[in-house]
Amino acid sequence: MSNDNAPWTRPYYWRSASHAMLLYFVFGEFPKELKLDVVRHGSTGLPAGITMHRFDKHTLAHWEGHPLRGALGELLRNDDPETFKVARAASQCFMLRGELDDPESLEYLRDTLGVIGALLDVGGKAVVDPQMLALFSPQAWREHFADGGASPREHVLILAHDEDDGAWVRTRGLRKFARPDISIRGVPQTEVERAGALAMRLVELQARGMRFVDGTALEIDGVAMGMTAHLAGSLEDPQFNNTHVEFAWPT
Repeated sequence: MSNDNAPWTRPYYWRSASHAMLLYFVFGEFPKELKLDVVRHGSTGLPAGITMHRFDKHTLAHWEGHPLRGALGELLRNDDPETFKVARAASQCFMLRGELDDPESLEYLRDTLGVIGALLDVGGKAVVDPQMLALFSPQAWREHFADGGASPREHVLILAHDEDDGAWVRTRGLRKFARPDISIRGVPQTEVERAGALAMRLVELQARGMRFVDGTALEIDGVAMGMTAHLAGSLEDPQFNNTHVEFAWPT
């Protein structure tokens, strides 16, 4: 495998002023003295800027940002009731959180994933990734991320909503890569699959370091008219938890 295609490189890197933000919760029953074999998971330990904090169940119960409560909690419960039940019953939780200046490689993500894998080895029973609205059992986590876990496709969610003027295809999770999420509006129902594939390709390119500027023209195979990128939103936007690049499907 060439260096440009190696899983943790960013061959299209173009520095931005944004920050990569990671946030994960690992619920379980952990020993008092924590010994993590992160090397087994291809990690060198948490990167600078990412911290890990342990909470007991009673402390977490009073925290307003509890990931198993509110709208996110309800969504996770409906998605995987059994793993949700296990997470709610857990006596402890580790929160891994932090921001980094736009990184030149994806090693920060590899190292953080390795720490999560090591936590699952010593009592972790569930992982929550709020940025992509996901709850994982240990088995599901390993299936997604144990091998080749750098693939951006595994770290970003693609959603499609029906609206009056067509489908709205959007992503969640690109803040992990210090890049804006993707929003494509006005997609005909017959083109939703193509728009989803396009969004995923843009996820891949941005995660590998590409950066949009306002007004960038985007050509689409088989579509006579292309699309124009418009930078929009803010980090507080609840639909993305991130800024985004807005596109209108050509009519």
